Amino acid sequence: MRNPQVLSNVSKETLNAADSPRWYLLRTGSRSAAENMAVDEVLLEFAGQLRQPVLRFYGWSEPAASFGYSQRYSEIERLTSLRPLVRRPTGGGLVPHDSDWTYSLVFPPSAPWYSFKATASYQRVHAWVQAAFERVNFSTKLSDQTRREVPGQCFAGAERFDVLWQDRKIAGGAQRRNRQGLLIQGSIQPPTGCARSQWEQAFCDVATSLWGVIWTPLTLEPAVEQRVQRRAREKFGSSEFTRSR
Repeated sequence: MRNPQVLSNVSKETLNAADSPRWYLLRTGSRSAAENMAVDEVLLEFAGQLRQPVLRFYGWSEPAASFGYSQRYSEIERLTSLRPLVRRPTGGGLVPHDSDWTYSLVFPPSAPWYSFKATASYQRVHAWVQAAFERVNFSTKLSDQTRREVPGQCFAGAERFDVLWQDRKIAGGAQRRNRQGLLIQGSIQPPTGCARSQWEQAFCDVATSLWGVIWTPLTLEPAVEQRVQRRAREKFGSSEFTRSR
């Protein structure tokens, strides 16, 4: 089957001076839980074709909760009253999506981030998140140890390198690395008084400042949107998949 034209406005990230500084910025607005997971998975599938990293900012059209690919549904459903529940393509525990900010990063196998060990990429992305908060005058820090309080819940306790504000975890993430590329999904429970639009701009500005990233807007082509809708309907919105473990 031929791959559709993936994205419009397609024009590698820079961690070294020799790398191209062009990254793509995709804003998909608020979508259903199933659609949000489908978009990230489809982006990962096309990472090699895109050849440049993609940063996606997105929201949720209704309160929901996501949980890691390997989690047991029977355990997760008892931990939250939020519905729908959606299984992520990445790992990790339960994440509530009622007031959080979400983003994803997709790197092709050719990108330096792809070669990092999981701990290194986790630390790097959260140091980036922390630097963005500093730019908007919120002092945060990275957790120096694991402080697990409730099994299976990402924001009850903290993993090493999670972002803390006033000793409370406000940012966590999960990853999936395969032959297609690296997908990082991140969630932020924002500090009181922090404006999302300002933080998102700061997040982009930090990458420009530190790595020389040039941001290029990206939109989904109709053929890709059709694939996303089909994936949302047949996989992430399917009770069979959600309850598969």
